[in-house]
Amino acid sequence: MAVLIYTRNFKSDGKGFVHDNIAVCAQALTELCAQAGLQAEVSDDPAAFSEAGLAPREAVVFANSNNEAFATDAQRGALLGYVQKGGAFMGVHSATGSDRGSEAFRQLLGGRFLWHPPLQPFRMRVNDRRHPALAHLGPTWEWEDEAYVCNWTPDLHVLLDLEVASLLKSAGDKRLAAFANGRLPLAWCRRHGDGRVFYTGLGHKKEHYLDAAFRTHLSKGLLWAMGR
Repeated sequence: MAVLIYTRNFKSDGKGFVHDNIAVCAQALTELCAQAGLQAEVSDDPAAFSEAGLAPREAVVFANSNNEAFATDAQRGALLGYVQKGGAFMGVHSATGSDRGSEAFRQLLGGRFLWHPPLQPFRMRVNDRRHPALAHLGPTWEWEDEAYVCNWTPDLHVLLDLEVASLLKSAGDKRLAAFANGRLPLAWCRRHGDGRVFYTGLGHKKEHYLDAAFRTHLSKGLLWAMGR
């Protein structure tokens, strides 16, 4: 059964932000799956989330999804159970803005989006170059993106940290002063029950999905979540 690439952006009051990168993100992930010998199915239908529907899935990816991820509590429960029992889950960029009212989803993914400084170039610390999603990188990574500040869970294996001092815009924002060590997580992985979770906060710009280093980051992160 195919990897589910989930792109739902929905808010019942109609005021939710929708990224313009969703189509290119989904296309890139589909291509990366094909290169790894995997099929991919792109959907924004929450009806995909049931125990029977998820059981044969090789992985679930929230690809720039945002706001109300599910139509029912049972759908959320199906995803939580899928990962708990050994399923693979990956979140890309605004996935941390999905299902914002659910503490259970925050615990699954490892963080919930709070805010970000203006899109700009910055530098990241590559914390674990043994991890396959980082093995192609040097000790630091120069990038331009939205640096998401999240409400993180304490059990993350942090893969990429923003070096806050590398920010030019909003560098004096008092909210950034909370990061006493001058760094904050932008990509991480964690175990959730018997399952694996990988998240990267990178990927706001459409052209990111054509970048070779970023595509490797995505593909190897997905394969790690799948235990490959």
